Amino acid sequence: MTDAQTPQFYHSAMQGLSHLVGHWLHIGDASADRLAIILADTARLTKLGQPEDNPTGEQLKGWGQGETPPLWAAKAALFLITQMPQRPVPTTDVECAAWAYTWLRIRSYQSVAAAMDALPTHLHPLLEAALETAWGDLHSQRLI
Repeated sequence: MTDAQTPQFYHSAMQGLSHLVGHWLHIGDASADRLAIILADTARLTKLGQPEDNPTGEQLKGWGQGETPPLWAAKAALFLITQMPQRPVPTTDVECAAWAYTWLRIRSYQSVAAAMDALPTHLHPLLEAALETAWGDLHSQRLI
């Protein structure tokens, strides 16, 4: 990975967090208000974050339409999405960057190989390269 890839990857991942939450909104089978509560409760129960309050459906919609969501929301959305039986996948490079970035922040992994092994197998071909770059980003000395 070159020095130029890390800032570019990070920018893509941050942009993609909104897409990740939007993906949850699109495939979730409930109202935006209910999906927001599910997201916050999931974050708390799985120790992916501790939101003080439940977001509103309008907040969730904003996060899914371009506003940068809190990291706990992206982590909870990815946690839920990767467990869905219809096996959703990222559809763009920006989404791949966000999924990989977020995956490495859901749990602590000893290596990129361990993170890949923990990833659902249907995502391996889509996220392998992004996960490698995300690993480099996570362990770099990026100053922003």
